[in-house]
Amino acid sequence: MTATAPRGTGAVSPGAGNGMAAPRRAAIAARTLRTDRWWLQPLVTAVALLLFIVYATFRAFQDAHYFAEPYISPFYSPCLTTACEGDTFPELFTGPAWISPALYILVFPLGIRLTCYYYRKAYYRSFWLSPPACAVAEPHRRYTGETRLPLLGQNVHRYALYAALVINVILFYDVVLAFRDETGAWGHMGLGTVVLLVNAVLLALYSLSCHSCRHIVGGRINSFSRHPLRYRAWTSISKLNARHMQFAWASLFTVAFADFYVLLLATGTISDPRFF
Repeated sequence: MTATAPRGTGAVSPGAGNGMAAPRRAAIAARTLRTDRWWLQPLVTAVALLLFIVYATFRAFQDAHYFAEPYISPFYSPCLTTACEGDTFPELFTGPAWISPALYILVFPLGIRLTCYYYRKAYYRSFWLSPPACAVAEPHRRYTGETRLPLLGQNVHRYALYAALVINVILFYDVVLAFRDETGAWGHMGLGTVVLLVNAVLLALYSLSCHSCRHIVGGRINSFSRHPLRYRAWTSISKLNARHMQFAWASLFTVAFADFYVLLLATGTISDPRFF
């Protein structure tokens, strides 16, 4: 039997033709042969995510300065307990005083971002170095994928998406309430109204562009011609899906900025400019 070379290599694969399996990876001692600054992207990603995590954690446990009539921080919306500041959502229960109202809510947007297909790639590469970049060897000896705990929990992504979509609707409800003034009269529009509106739109685009959302809309259909409405919806979602990464980062920035803007108003650091 004559040994044959793998297509495109021009060389005979060791072990080929003698009944032995060919090696799966090239034996390269160097960590990588890349000469560009491949480490820059995972570093920037890690720093950006870490800054957001630190800020969001601080604000969630601060339990203060999250409401400035008629605006409420997206970190605390919907505010469900009787201890909530302001009047933006029906108070459903009385929770322990030592639990911040934000902790009842942030678990849902946190769930969709932790399990999001794009964010998995982002933090796997930046924090776990698995792998840190294309054509760069990872430091781990074994790879088990998402078949074991805690990564087995990534399978809840679809259910986290359902919860996120509900919160998206509530954030638009907050935008409607943001057209009031301090007395509750309608017809007000300030910079805070615009900030909450932009944040709600980008968060909705992030949720709708999700890979799971695309599958929910058009998955398991053998013939699109029999489902024209779902095909149109799937086509629209697919166009959004192509920009899922951009929506992920833009919405991460706007949700933090919206909270920070409400913080500045609530502490009296700035005043809200009014358009009418």
